[in-house]
Amino acid sequence: MRKSEIIILGIILISFIIGIYFYAQMPNMMASHWNIQGQVDGYMSKFWGTFLFPIILFGLLVLFMLIPRIDPLKENIKKFRKYFDTFIILITVFLSYIYILTLFWNLGKRFDMNIFIMPAIGIIFYYAGVLMENAKRNWFIGIRTPWTLSSENVWNKTHKIGGKLFKILGIISFMGILFPKYIIFLVLISALSVSMYTIVYSYFEYKKEKI
Repeated sequence: MRKSEIIILGIILISFIIGIYFYAQMPNMMASHWNIQGQVDGYMSKFWGTFLFPIILFGLLVLFMLIPRIDPLKENIKKFRKYFDTFIILITVFLSYIYILTLFWNLGKRFDMNIFIMPAIGIIFYYAGVLMENAKRNWFIGIRTPWTLSSENVWNKTHKIGGKLFKILGIISFMGILFPKYIIFLVLISALSVSMYTIVYSYFEYKKEKI
């Protein structure tokens, strides 16, 4: 196993241990989802509320282990593997962080979930930008459109601009600390705009290449 996979497995084991430790203290129906106003709007049973996150983390570990091994362009993934490994560690830490917040909330602690989550989302978006700037053409990681997958040059151009935009999106997400009531809307709109822009951008770059 790679070092990153061992780290993730360690985080998963710690998550299960934490869940087992707090299980008896959890309510029969646990808060599991918060709306954009930071209000609880979803519940699940005690067992799933306590252990769903660790189970999801284990599933993601299996997925992250498979991707670099089954991708037809896996040789390209090797060229930016250190960035990918760091990203999956950050994703694991992020989900574990949300898991801990969920447990604390169900232990009776009350706080604005958006204020605590948005900076963490900002980190994920920002590093996703770093990953994109370094990603080489492959079938699983990055901005995968018919045009980026058909042209190395279009892939590189799209990921260069996409990386910068995701870094900006990460910085915007940090603003959630100052504007918790509005930042969810801003981040959602910004994320959709970035996604649409990169798709359209890759199409026009491909068309230019074929002229």
